[in-house]
Amino acid sequence: MLLTLKQASQWASDHLNKNVTTANISYLIQYGHIESVLENGTSLIPLESLQNYYGQNNREKRWKNELGDDLNWALSFEKIKEAETTKHVHRLHPYKGKFIPQLVEYFLDAHTDDFKHDVYFQPDDIVLDPFCGSGTTLVQASELGMHAIGIDISAFNAFISNVKIGAFNFVHLYEKSQEITAALRNFVDKSGIAEFESKLAESLTEFNNQHFPVSFKRQVRMGEIDQKQYGIEKETAFLKTYHQLVAGYQIDVQMPADSARFMKQWYLPGVKAEIDFVHSEIHKVKDTSTQNALMLILSRTIRSCRATTHADLGTLRKPVTTTYYCRKHGKVCKPLFSILGWWERYSKDSIERWIEFSKLKTNTFQHCITGDSRTIDISTMLRKENSQFADTVQKQRIKGIFTSPPYVGLINYHEQHAYAYDLFGFKRSDELEIGPLFRGRGREARESYVHGVAEVFKNCRRFLADDYDVFVVANDKFDMYPTIAEIAGMHIVNQHKRPVLNRTEKNRETAYPETIFHLKEARKKLGLIHETFL
Repeated sequence: MLLTLKQASQWASDHLNKNVTTANISYLIQYGHIESVLENGTSLIPLESLQNYYGQNNREKRWKNELGDDLNWALSFEKIKEAETTKHVHRLHPYKGKFIPQLVEYFLDAHTDDFKHDVYFQPDDIVLDPFCGSGTTLVQASELGMHAIGIDISAFNAFISNVKIGAFNFVHLYEKSQEITAALRNFVDKSGIAEFESKLAESLTEFNNQHFPVSFKRQVRMGEIDQKQYGIEKETAFLKTYHQLVAGYQIDVQMPADSARFMKQWYLPGVKAEIDFVHSEIHKVKDTSTQNALMLILSRTIRSCRATTHADLGTLRKPVTTTYYCRKHGKVCKPLFSILGWWERYSKDSIERWIEFSKLKTNTFQHCITGDSRTIDISTMLRKENSQFADTVQKQRIKGIFTSPPYVGLINYHEQHAYAYDLFGFKRSDELEIGPLFRGRGREARESYVHGVAEVFKNCRRFLADDYDVFVVANDKFDMYPTIAEIAGMHIVNQHKRPVLNRTEKNRETAYPETIFHLKEARKKLGLIHETFL
């Protein structure tokens, strides 16, 4: 039996008792998870293929078999759509390692429709996130009517967080974005890039339609085609056309391999010229909040325009200056030669997201401070930024913490935004990161991590209310948090183990859990601490 996309989405929705869209089905077809056949130019899906895929995709049973029956499946948020996990400003800028807003909502707000549990925070309480990242806790605190303070060692992280929760004159922001777009379009038209890209895209479409039909990914998945060998063959076959177009339109694709500057190493010369042009236009804007919003849009834009493959945006192995076989899309793709399309797309999307969030924001304070959470004097630094907020903190103190410290040896938090540090001139403090990738996961790195995180909580305790609650989201594969809590003068009163299904990084088939530790003030004086667990 063959089903249309609409029929397949309806069948899957009924089977899973949740909404599965035609776009979801198209995704599964594109990446070879289910089969499709063409009849009179229409894609049809065999019912058996759907049954096989969804029958094997009982994630709760599969994940509990792999990770243990103690998984709290309610905290998987399995039925939450990606549009909800990336709602409004949460998708303003890419950021590795952030948690979904629903997790914050669950522990900060006991009155959500889907969950009933103990109450730890109330409206007008103050919440602290000493590892603020991209500001998820701050954004959700605003939605829930709570004040929130963030701290982050990364100046760019603090910038992202504060611009997300900023207040803007949307008419002025829209007008300035349109003016810059018009100026950029004129700049691009003079360069000849637009005509070159149009010809290149036309040639690629013709080539890919011939050599990478709809059935290609399924054939790769079934082992009928050696993807690596076939991809190299077709990539090589198209290069002659590519080089002819580059020469014909006199496109500069030479990049200095030994440059220490990120912008020169990872952007084609024409792309970098456009970035510099937009950056200079933004600096002409007088209103600071509008300028900051436009800077964040530009940062979001240039992250998508680095000279790399579609599958390599997260790791950046080697600059790409020619067309290439793309494993992600199963065809020959091209590097980007202009930021215009991305700038237009992100300008529109970002302003829409800020407007959507403005309707949900409450009249409360949120601010992220740039600093080291191990030593920072929160009251003093906050008073420099917002005296009214500082008065509120002094009067009622901070009720508790909701945070997710870095996972040891996983991410270099400054380096993931190296393009922004280079372009905007933010000061880097890589050496002060806790648990960065460049230090690894060895004994010394883990010991440093334990003491670093513990020192953060010890320092923050000075500003907390007496009966505080601390919630820490962590993948504690090295069993470090009991010792961290002890050193910090806290104890773990509860822990919630959840499967991580919805996250920015797309390897969704790999099962791994994270734990939300609930910490409170230790009940007795701490003795000596042994670190043999390391």
